Amino acid sequence: MVQAKKVALYIVVVFVLYTIITSPARAADLVQVGFEGISSAAQGVGEFMTELIN
Repeated sequence: MVQAKKVALYIVVVFVLYTIITSPARAADLVQVGFEGISSAAQGVGEFMTELIN
């Protein structure tokens, strides 16, 4: 099982590097979308906690 995790991690790293090298603009767009998603999720959790307190 540990070997499978290592192989999967290597595949993901290679894919990310390949994407960054071949299309940096597209990679930047994907990172921006990811951070926007994280920001929205954090905002949703904050609103939920605020409503719990009220």
